[in-house]
Amino acid sequence: MNLVCLDLEGVLAPEIWVEVAKATGIKELELTTCDEPDYDKLMKFRLKVLKDHNLGIDDVQKVISTIKPMDGAKEFLDKLRKKTQFIILSDTFEQFAAPIMEQLGWPTIFCNSLVIADNGEIVDYKMRCTPSKLSTVKALQSVGFETICSGDSYNDVAMIENSKAGFFFKSSKKIQGEYPHIKPLETYDELYENIVKAL
Repeated sequence: MNLVCLDLEGVLAPEIWVEVAKATGIKELELTTCDEPDYDKLMKFRLKVLKDHNLGIDDVQKVISTIKPMDGAKEFLDKLRKKTQFIILSDTFEQFAAPIMEQLGWPTIFCNSLVIADNGEIVDYKMRCTPSKLSTVKALQSVGFETICSGDSYNDVAMIENSKAGFFFKSSKKIQGEYPHIKPLETYDELYENIVKAL
């Protein structure tokens, strides 16, 4: 049985931290997993930047409430749902994901969680498991699923490489150059067609 695993940010919705950077004018928050492969290093940097600018969970969620999925994302998922099962594997956080999941028709998402102080400060984060996407794909395979994966960043490479089939979607030329064996795709029609071929 096949199960498609899709990244969220950069694939179905804009990068949340980039949107926060735009809304707040804090350029340091534009850094994403497309730029920094060490997720722990990236998150510790982000939390420090938020603390330095006195921004808490309410400030971030206010920005997230304005984020819309990428054009065509919901239609792509609705079409894919008729063909096969899928889940979203993301290194975002449950406190961030809900508004976007609602707009996408509440697909299943496996993600992480933030540790939030009583005053609303985001003080830490908890990974569901590490490495989260690869561990999840291997667990799914251990119970009989064949996985087909797509993402755009360094933290998607392992799940793509360890699956029956996998593709980059709207990834940077830099990442594509570093992993030339992973097929890069740019449109939802291309992604749908390649997933269906792999089923």
